Amino acid sequence: MSRVLAQLMGVAEPALRAQLQRLEQAAGLPGADIRLMMEVVNDTRNKIRELGLDSHDTTGPELYQALKARLQDDEVRLRAALGLSESTTTPDEILQAVKRSLDTLAVPTQTFAVKQSVVRALLKKMQPKATMKRLGYRSMDSMIKHEPVAQLLAAASIIESRDWQRRRIAAYKKLKPRDFEVKKASFFAPTSKYWPEIAAEYTAQHKHNMLTVSELGSVILMPLPHDLPGLAITTLLLAVSSINDMRSLGSYLKLQQVRPDYGEVFAKAMQGEPMMVAELAGEPLPWKVVQWFYGRGHSAYHPEAFEPHVQPEDLSWHDAEAVLARLAPALEFWQGNQLLALLDDTRTVSLNMLDVALSVCNGLDYSQRIVHHMRLDLGRELLARYLHQDNLRTLLLGKLDEQLAPEMVFE
Repeated sequence: MSRVLAQLMGVAEPALRAQLQRLEQAAGLPGADIRLMMEVVNDTRNKIRELGLDSHDTTGPELYQALKARLQDDEVRLRAALGLSESTTTPDEILQAVKRSLDTLAVPTQTFAVKQSVVRALLKKMQPKATMKRLGYRSMDSMIKHEPVAQLLAAASIIESRDWQRRRIAAYKKLKPRDFEVKKASFFAPTSKYWPEIAAEYTAQHKHNMLTVSELGSVILMPLPHDLPGLAITTLLLAVSSINDMRSLGSYLKLQQVRPDYGEVFAKAMQGEPMMVAELAGEPLPWKVVQWFYGRGHSAYHPEAFEPHVQPEDLSWHDAEAVLARLAPALEFWQGNQLLALLDDTRTVSLNMLDVALSVCNGLDYSQRIVHHMRLDLGRELLARYLHQDNLRTLLLGKLDEQLAPEMVFE
């Protein structure tokens, strides 16, 4: 069974088997991987039958084509739910409709972010001159006054030099908790004539048009030159994923407020995945896994570990597929698909909605199909199965105390 799981996750079987042995030894819980694998296999078969295919002899290419066809049909349904007509083909109209939907999401989007006034002052001091030129401004004061600060920082993150980016991170190290605030996530869809060229540089590299400005709790939906299949679905899925990422960073930063080196903690978090002191199977545990573990209801909330800075709602995790299904009920097919995949010989086909949507949006054939998000979710779920054990939860909470107030820990 570890061979099948290794193939689905795209890792070497010996390494995965060794990791599972360490997890089982630490948790005292044998066979969690087997139970998870059987759930994935059975649920995948059920979803294949829902597509009208034979669950026993469907090939990878057949499933991939059926998933793409289903997603394209659901794109039509979602666009109608967003108030778009079938004749609407301009990407600006689609992105504006998606933005309106995001602005009124019926889920918590609050996060802990740097105050706009603080970032505006930082940008004024750092003088992003290349950005000023590309956005068509003649003076720095005019740009900083008229350009939304999240859009300005997003543009600077694409345009400015590596040296400028290093200086920006260095400036972050001087920030204090008082420079932050709780705010709702904000969404921007730039329409000025200068943005298409800027967006083209970003989308060529990242294969999507979403830029998350985590430090401001903002998401930028960048313009596209033409409509794409699956554009509305892909944009909404990525946006909800960005909300989860920003809220995860926000809860981490809220917890760190007691640290004397807060600015250093923030700057490091902006450069890479925040990690816990706690290790699981010899590997450091990402904070995002902790957020996901509690946010998906895998464990009861522990006020003694998180309060007063973090409340239960701060640790929530939004199911993007459920958000879309509330907009267009026919999309319920995709709920619960995050971990599902078919293993056709040694080739993996993901049923994860975001994997399928990105494949459709980028026009990828079978040999280029995306499986990244399924593997990410499957890895998190595997860790969660072991974190359920009392001894590992106790270890996690103890290490959390140690990380938040390292100066109070004595050997």
